[in-house]
Amino acid sequence: MCPGQYGSSQRAGPPTDFDYSLEAHADAPAATLTYAGVIGAELVAHSMGGSVAVVLAARHPQLVSRLVLVDANLDPLTPAPGAPGSSGIAALSEPDFLAGGWQQTRDLAGPHWWATMRLAGLEALHRSAVQLTRGTTPTMRELLLELSIPRAFLFPHPDGAPAGAAALAEAGVRLVAVPDCGHNIMLDNPDAFARAAATALSAAA
Repeated sequence: MCPGQYGSSQRAGPPTDFDYSLEAHADAPAATLTYAGVIGAELVAHSMGGSVAVVLAARHPQLVSRLVLVDANLDPLTPAPGAPGSSGIAALSEPDFLAGGWQQTRDLAGPHWWATMRLAGLEALHRSAVQLTRGTTPTMRELLLELSIPRAFLFPHPDGAPAGAAALAEAGVRLVAVPDCGHNIMLDNPDAFARAAATALSAAA
């Protein structure tokens, strides 16, 4: 799952009846899983996709049996001008972002990250970033702590343990450090990511 998953191409534009909140992002795959007759899915989700996965599991518990979060956002973000990713995007107004601010985001993100971000319409990218900075009530972290399903949180070893690591561990969230990577774990060290994800998916509840 990635931030641009529910946007559309820049030519088609984003859907006008979608509010881009994390709840709406979560309800979209929930509807797909329900339509397909899937229950108890095991989700591996990165970054904002991890936020969406947590909300999905909380709102539709019958649909999710296990979560593997990959350096996911668990707390609201503070918009930060000039920062890469959602906090920098959300610091710009939508008109400014569409008028050329997105180019700064592209340059800060780098080619690997932008390769996925560019798949979303620019409006979708901005609106999703704004909603991620706002988070949810209760927060994604609070929702995660209350879930009773097996949960793992993969994070880059160079960054150190995530904020609130002790509370996460106490709530049963397995914390897994992945070496030699940054935020884009699966791109920076795909072999280590695959091993860590497979271990998390096969671990006993």
